[in-house]
Order: sequence, then structure tokens, then C-alpha cells
Amino acid sequence: MGSFRQRELARWCDRILRAAALILALSLSLAAQTLSVAPGDLVRQTADNELKAAGDNINFMFRSRRETPHGSQTKLFVQTRDATAGLLIAINDRPLSQDQRRAEEARLESLVSDPDELRRKQKQEKEDADRVSRIMRALPNAFIYEYDGIETGRPGIGKQGDELVRLKFRPNPKFDPPSRVEQVLTGMRGYLLIDANQHRIAKIDGSLYKEVSFGWGILGHLDKGGQFQVEQASVGDGDIWQITRMSLNFTGKLLLFRSLVIKSNETFSDFRRVRSDLTFAQGVDLLKREESASALNRSGE
Repeated sequence: MGSFRQRELARWCDRILRAAALILALSLSLAAQTLSVAPGDLVRQTADNELKAAGDNINFMFRSRRETPHGSQTKLFVQTRDATAGLLIAINDRPLSQDQRRAEEARLESLVSDPDELRRKQKQEKEDADRVSRIMRALPNAFIYEYDGIETGRPGIGKQGDELVRLKFRPNPKFDPPSRVEQVLTGMRGYLLIDANQHRIAKIDGSLYKEVSFGWGILGHLDKGGQFQVEQASVGDGDIWQITRMSLNFTGKLLLFRSLVIKSNETFSDFRRVRSDLTFAQGVDLLKREESASALNRSGE
């Protein structure tokens, strides 16, 4: 009986060792494939794919909670073919009063009924998207990258369980910012987390190691020590990613005299697909129905 148990134990240990060897071989193979791509090329491929994904006609409803030194705000958002509609639903984690709710709904109705206001909102969103695109296009040339290991995707960052390549970055002295938008990159260093299979950015963590001036310092500057983080994750279908967290912490000056303080931490959750042809008015109705349903649930509890 003892020899039988010893043989079974030996077989069991052999199977464990074989499985470990297979896992190790697969890990080394993946690492070799990743390292065969120059870090800068990986960033270029990923930036191109991010820009392509930004043009996909896929819309979501989602929830946002934004914290600042003045408190927190929780909003519901829905992306429509016209613009993104947002409805404030809580302040400092407390639901709005009836008066606050009526005022918030009236604000949205004014956008629905005033084409000029809606066009101004569309223009602002387009300008914001253009700034993000300019930064994304600049990433491959603005920095020098080097491999810094592997991390595992987790809730809110990448796809849970998948491997993410970590790249350290520092400013490229040869980079000449084409506009003030890209100027901030000249004083920034930090790291990226990239899903090398899907070519998506799971996280950007950057900090200013020196003061960055705009317009030769006349228009203003950002102080040394400023930080930002943007996290992105797979939501719904595996190939659809959305920003899940954005943290900003900057101080500086505008036009020499006006103090600039940007400090916020915003998380995005509860992503649900909506129709891509949804109009702004339909989006507003959808937000109202969603908030009414939530209010009924709260009263039921």
C-alpha cells in the first residue's frame, strides 16, 4: 500500500511539474513576442488603434462620480448622435431635492429647445475630442519609452486577468510641440500600461518633473509636481473599451496673475449600450426615466 501511494504521489508531482513547465514556456514565449517589438513601435500601433476606436459609432449610458475639494457630484450620462447629455442626480452622495431635480431637468430641456445652445455644446465637445486626439497622436514622438515589466489586468484597468505591458516614459528632447495642447508633454514623465494584443491603453500615469510654460510664460504655466492618471478598461464586449477613471492634480498661473487649481478624481461605471442613432432629446428622456426608476427603488428600500 505504501509503495502504491508513493507511485501515485510521484505521478501527481510529475503532472504538476509538467504543467508548471508548460505555463513557464508560454509566458516566456509571450514575453519574447512582446520584446521583439520596439517600445516606441508598440506605442505607435496602440495610439493609431486608439484613434481608430474613437471614431467607432458606439454609444453608452453610464454613471460618473466626481470628487473635488468642494465635495462630490454624481451624474448619469448618455452619448447620443448629437452630443452627450448629462443629468446631475446626487450631491455629496445625497439625492437631489425636488427643487434641485426640477432645475436640473429644466437645464436639459433648455438644451433640447434651443438649437443654438445645443450647437455650442457640440462645438465644445468637438474641441475637447480634438485636444485628446492631438495628445494621442503626439504620444509616439513626445516620449522615449522603455519596457518596465508586466502587470495583470484588474477591474477598471484593462481586461481582468490579461497581461499588460508596462512602459516607462520620459520626454524626447527632439520633440517640438506643434501647439500649446502638446506643450504639457515636454515636462512629463511616468508610465503606460498597454494591452499588447488588443493595442489599447489601460492606464497612463504622468507627473510634471518641471514647470511647463505656455506662450513663453505670458499665457501661463503649470507648476512642477502636477499629476494625472487616466484608466481604461474593457466593458461589455471584450473589444470595446471605455475610460473608467480620471484623476487630475495641477496648479499654476493663467495670464501671469490668475491662479489655476485643478484637482479632481472622477470614476465612470455602469456602462450600458444604447442605440447609436439616439437623438439628444431621446437621450434626455432616457436619463429622466432612469433617474425616476432609481428614485422609486430608493423609496422602496
